[in-house]
Amino acid sequence: MQKLTAVSAFAAMFIAAAACAQQPVLTGQAAFTDWNQQKPGVRHKITVADLPAPNPDEAVNNTAHIVVRPKDDWPIAPPGFKVTLYAGGDATPMQRADAKQYMRLSGGTFTEPRLIRTAPNGDLFLADSGAGTIVVMRGIKADGKAAQIEKFATGLDHPFGIAFYPLGPNPQWIYVGNATTVQRLPYHSGDLHATGPAQTIVPDVPGYAQLTGGGHWTRDVAFSLDGKKLFLSVGSGSNVDDADTHPREFHRADVLEYTPEGKFVKVYATGIRNCVGEAVNPITGELWCSVNERDNLGNHLVPDYVTSVPEGSFFGWPWYYMGGHRDPRLEDPCANGTGPNPQLTAPITDAQAKDCKRVNMAAKVKTPDVLVQPHMASLQMTFYPMTKSEFPASYDGGAFAAEHGSWNRANRAGYEVIYMPMKNGHATGEYDDFLTGFVTADGQVWGRPVGVTIGNDGSMYVTDDGSRSVWRVEYTGK
Repeated sequence: MQKLTAVSAFAAMFIAAAACAQQPVLTGQAAFTDWNQQKPGVRHKITVADLPAPNPDEAVNNTAHIVVRPKDDWPIAPPGFKVTLYAGGDATPMQRADAKQYMRLSGGTFTEPRLIRTAPNGDLFLADSGAGTIVVMRGIKADGKAAQIEKFATGLDHPFGIAFYPLGPNPQWIYVGNATTVQRLPYHSGDLHATGPAQTIVPDVPGYAQLTGGGHWTRDVAFSLDGKKLFLSVGSGSNVDDADTHPREFHRADVLEYTPEGKFVKVYATGIRNCVGEAVNPITGELWCSVNERDNLGNHLVPDYVTSVPEGSFFGWPWYYMGGHRDPRLEDPCANGTGPNPQLTAPITDAQAKDCKRVNMAAKVKTPDVLVQPHMASLQMTFYPMTKSEFPASYDGGAFAAEHGSWNRANRAGYEVIYMPMKNGHATGEYDDFLTGFVTADGQVWGRPVGVTIGNDGSMYVTDDGSRSVWRVEYTGK
């Protein structure tokens, strides 16, 4: 009987893996789907050749009003996966307009559950950004809910990024990327509460922005595999302001490199409008970013993306976008500005920018590894597996990213978690719809995925700030 069970389990895993591998690939214009065409297992491949010409007249404000999750609606994963509500879901839905610098607490488990990361011992650390809190969750009860939920630290300024340092099984610090600072808190494996006050190691992070909902305040943090580099992502302060004539964009739309002690080293990579989620590829050691691109150029421009970020790379913002396309709203950058000279120690002055010599940098724009649909709002990403693999083997070595959902598109897209297959640590350029169902059959949005991490048991945890929940996705083979 035991042999039969083992054979059946193997057969189920084989079938699931084969199904994942054999999905047809949507290419060309067919790859641009709406929310109601997003189904687990549907594979997309968008290339630079598929991009339309800019069409600003298509620009719309189609912000979703988040509704209470209907009792029969639930996140949908591929066959063989089971989704359970792990924590939260006990407060009124969060609207986009609620995301302010000073948020009203929800009264439930979470106010604004955003980035989530797994500690080496398996505890789950979550940034409840609007509440200014780092929450830790541990274990699982018979009903699938978290066995323990504690507040590790409070009183923080919109915490988002979380990283454990040094790397390995016994970190001594938890680093937190706040809106305007990087802080670290003392930590020993198993701690449910910080044992000392936060230390501010980077006091001067460019913070907040003037976008709807207070956008581009998220600051993620990650360490290189050798532990020598601290990567800090800082999104732009605008949609597409010329960085040469808007000094507030200095050291924004960049990834900045620091030492673990907080000493600034250099601008690591530039022209990345908003690298919301960082992750270091465990196979290649490369830094990766999950990126929000610009708005108001049309329904199908500009694609968001998930990509490796080589040291010194330039992704074009604000002057260009993928494939060396120039944004029609801007001139080429100033030859004396931060575009050609990213290591400037201060922005150029108005006098220096006036009538400056312009230089064409289109040929230097790096095309991202994986283009996802425009305006999907790609947020946190993670590689699979981090420790133990529970999913079918076809997922090993790939990456997942949370897609928060569009507002600047007539037919909404996103509101899902996607999977990106890789070979030897390098992306194929494709992505699959993996976890969908956050939109009702009649088009009402009830959930917005933000964070994604892999637990030490190989299951996936997804934060959703629309329903203020954490979801658990496990593979059962059934």
